[in-house]
Amino acid sequence: MKSTRTIILILDACGVGELPDAAQYGDAGSATLPNLARAVGGLRMPHSQRLGLGNIATILGVDPAERPAGSFGRMAEASPGKDSTAGHWEIGGVVIDEPFPMFPHGFPKELVARFEAAVGVKTIGNIAASGTEIIEKLGAEHLKTGALILYTSADSVFQVAAHESVYPIERQYKICKKARELCVGPYNVGRVIARPFVGEPGGFVRTPRRKDFSRLPPSDTLLDVLTARGDKVLSICMIYDLFAGRGITTAIKTANNAEVMEQTIEAVSTDTEHALIFANLVDFDQLWGHRNDEGNFAKALEAYDRYLGELLEVVRDDDMLLITADHGCDPTIKSSTDHSREYVPLIVYGRGLRSGIDLGIRATFADVA
Repeated sequence: MKSTRTIILILDACGVGELPDAAQYGDAGSATLPNLARAVGGLRMPHSQRLGLGNIATILGVDPAERPAGSFGRMAEASPGKDSTAGHWEIGGVVIDEPFPMFPHGFPKELVARFEAAVGVKTIGNIAASGTEIIEKLGAEHLKTGALILYTSADSVFQVAAHESVYPIERQYKICKKARELCVGPYNVGRVIARPFVGEPGGFVRTPRRKDFSRLPPSDTLLDVLTARGDKVLSICMIYDLFAGRGITTAIKTANNAEVMEQTIEAVSTDTEHALIFANLVDFDQLWGHRNDEGNFAKALEAYDRYLGELLEVVRDDDMLLITADHGCDPTIKSSTDHSREYVPLIVYGRGLRSGIDLGIRATFADVA
């Protein structure tokens, strides 16, 4: 049976083992799902197990299925780096030649000066740091002076943190749009990210109104091809931001993984318009992977799997469901809080599709497209 609708679920940061060149990125030994499962004494993910997740890698608690309901494999990233934007673009069919620029020692004084002049506000920070740690460290000074907190990480990101009582969210977005305009040429980072927070010193909390401003893909992705021929594409969570809005007909913003799965289940149950439903579960990455939080990462995976069971009940006979990831972020590697360069899982499921096929190791994420 030919599939007429596709659902793509990105389990953000859920890699399954180091790529051959992982050591060049400082990621030797990274294996997000296998290492995490061992660290917590095993994962309970029966629906993922039934589809064939345990046939892809050795994941404690997720045994290989004797007769997987889906087909299974793993994919290598052909693009250099381990950035979310590059990973998603490659899933969409675009392989980049050069990695996005990174600034592990902060951004050049010239760029910072131009940014401050353009938005009319001074900045503090300008270092590579954890988002939660830097607002705890500099949040009080930000509240006192109004200076924006500027920081980056081991990814290609220009991040601006601001308290919502000092900078209303729409102003934060305008500030980041201006940064996106300035980050060109040698400063052309993968993403400019608004990182709003609330609270008082000692109790600052980031809000769900984060917004990513990505570079434009260098060429047409699968999304552009679909919409050009008249098909409709539904984005759930940060897919819209990562593709800079290109090739997307309808976008649904969500606050957490639960909302992503609830919106996906609702769309699969009731939507008759969209040929592609494309969703990202970002909490694995931003809440648990980057914080080396093994326990909550594991709980989030098991919660996702419960939703997956509901999703499998509502897929149509002519649907194709693809489950994969964009990189790793191994929380058991305590020397790092960054993404890790890993193989990603690939599960393909459809009631009208053949099952139990070992798809092997794919040379590129672009095989999804």
